[in-house]
Amino acid sequence: MDQEQILARITAMVDDERRLRDALASGEIDSATEQQRLGQLERDLDQCWDLLRQRRAKSEFGEDPDEARVRPASQVENYRN
Repeated sequence: MDQEQILARITAMVDDERRLRDALASGEIDSATEQQRLGQLERDLDQCWDLLRQRRAKSEFGEDPDEARVRPASQVENYRN
């Protein structure tokens, strides 16, 4: 995935997050369903942001950004800048 594809995926997941919150507010889904789906979205977002950081760092230091790989959610979860 290149940088534009990663950013597009992030944007789509943020839109999904908004839809989930709207669905909860309108009563379409319950809180437990929202939390379960949000949890997965957050893990996926963490992985995308991590991949984007890896690609940018590799580019900055003259390495091939295509060598960046998606790391397991358990490794990147709760990552803080």
